[in-house]
Amino acid sequence: MKTCTVAGAIVAACLLASGRASASDDAPLFRVFLTDGTALVSYGEFARVGDRVVFSMPLNGDPDPPLHLIDISAERVDWVRTNRYAESARATRYLATRAESDYVALSNEVARTLSDVATVTEPARRLALVENARRILADWPRTHYSYRSNEVRQMLTMLDDALADLRAAAGGGPVSLTLSAYVGEPPPVIEPLLPPPTPREAIEETLLAARLADTSADRESLLDAAVTAIDRQPDLPVEWKSETRAAAAAELAAERRIDRLYQLYSNRTLARAQFRAQNADVHGLERLLSQVDRRDAVLGRKRPDAVNALVTAVRAKLDEARQLRLARDRWLMREVDFEKYRVAISDPVDLFALFARVTPALEDIKSLAGSTPAVLNATERLIGQIIKRATLIVPPSEFSAAHALIVSAAQMAWSAATIRRQATLSGDIARAWDASSAAAGALMLSAQAKTEIQSLFRPPDLSSIKSQD
Repeated sequence: MKTCTVAGAIVAACLLASGRASASDDAPLFRVFLTDGTALVSYGEFARVGDRVVFSMPLNGDPDPPLHLIDISAERVDWVRTNRYAESARATRYLATRAESDYVALSNEVARTLSDVATVTEPARRLALVENARRILADWPRTHYSYRSNEVRQMLTMLDDALADLRAAAGGGPVSLTLSAYVGEPPPVIEPLLPPPTPREAIEETLLAARLADTSADRESLLDAAVTAIDRQPDLPVEWKSETRAAAAAELAAERRIDRLYQLYSNRTLARAQFRAQNADVHGLERLLSQVDRRDAVLGRKRPDAVNALVTAVRAKLDEARQLRLARDRWLMREVDFEKYRVAISDPVDLFALFARVTPALEDIKSLAGSTPAVLNATERLIGQIIKRATLIVPPSEFSAAHALIVSAAQMAWSAATIRRQATLSGDIARAWDASSAAAGALMLSAQAKTEIQSLFRPPDLSSIKSQD
C-alpha cells in the first residue's frame, strides 16, 4: 500500500540530522534600540507597560552579571528595530533549545497517525486521518520559525500523493487543500545577534541608561554602578578608564549635591509649615507654598518628584490650618456659652472637687479594703449632690458627651456604695466584688470626663482637629 510507504518515508525523514546545537541555560540578551541609534542590553524579555518600557540590564560583561531594573519612556524606543531583533533573539534561542525536540514530537505524532491508517478499513476515516496529519505539517513552519521547513515540504508532497490515492479509492473528486495548504512562504529573516557586551560596552550602556533615567535615585544608582564597574575592571584602556571614571564620579557627586540641597530645603520648609499650621497661619502657609516654585527654579528644577512631594505636604498643612482656623473661630463665638457652663459646674462647689472627696471611699470599695457605715453614708450623700446638680445643668452641645460621663460616673459611684452596703450586711464576697467593679468604672469615667471637659475649655489645636478626622 502506498500509504504505508509514505509513513515509512516520513518516519525516516523525521529521524535524520539529529544532534543540532545544544540548549543554553543562559537567558537570551535582547536589545532595546533607541531612536538616536544607540541601544541598551536587556537581560531576558523586556516589557512594555503603558508608555514605559521596563527591563533588566546587565551592569558588566560577566557571565552572571548584576542586573539593574531600567524604566524608560516608550517614545525613546525604535520599536521596528527592537521588535525585529527580539524576534530574531527568540528564534535563535528556540532553534538552539527546543526546536529539535519539538520536531521529534511532531514527527512521532504524524508517524502514529499514519500508522493508524494501515489498521483502518473505512476509506472516509483513513482519508480524515491523513488530512489531519497534513494540516499539522502545513502549520508547523509558520509557528516554529520555519525549522526543518525543507523536510516538512517533502513530507507534504508525499502526503499530497497519498491523499490523491485515498481520495480516488474513496470515489471522491479532486483533493481540496485550501484550509491548510503550505504556500511555501520564505523563512523569516533571522537578524544576526550581537555578541554579549564587553566590559567597556556594558559600562558605556550603564552611563547611557543613567542619562535616560527619569528619577535621581535611578541616575545615582546607575552612576555608582558604573564607577564600581570601572574600578573592578583592570583591563580597560587606561586613558578611557581615567576620563570616564572622572566624568561619572563628577556627575554622581553633582547629583548627590543636588539631593542634599533639595532635602535641606524640604526639611526647612516642612518645619515652617508645621509651625504655621499649629498656629492656624493660613496666609503664612500660602506664602510658603508660593515660595516653593521660586526656590525650585533657583535650584534648576532638578528634582520634580521631590518638589511634588513637598508641595503635597505643604498643601496638606494648609488644609489643616484652614480647618483649625475655622474651629478656633467657632470656639470664640461659643466662648460665652462655654464660660456659663464653667460657672454652672463650679459654683458653689466644683463637681470634680466633690468627686475628689469621694475618691478615697471609692478606692477602698474597689480594693475591698473596708467601708464603715459612716464613710458609706457620707459617700452616698456627696454622690447624691453630684447627681442632682449634674442632671439640672444643660451643657452646650460641644460638652454634651463629656457631661454625660459625669452623670454616668456619679450613678456608677452610687451603685458601688449601695452594693457595698448590701455585701457588708449579707457577708457576700461576690457582691463585694460587684461593688469593686462599679467603683472602678466610676473612677475611670470621672477621670475621663474631667480630661475631656478641660480640653474643651481650651481653644482648639492641631491635634484636636486631627482626632476629629
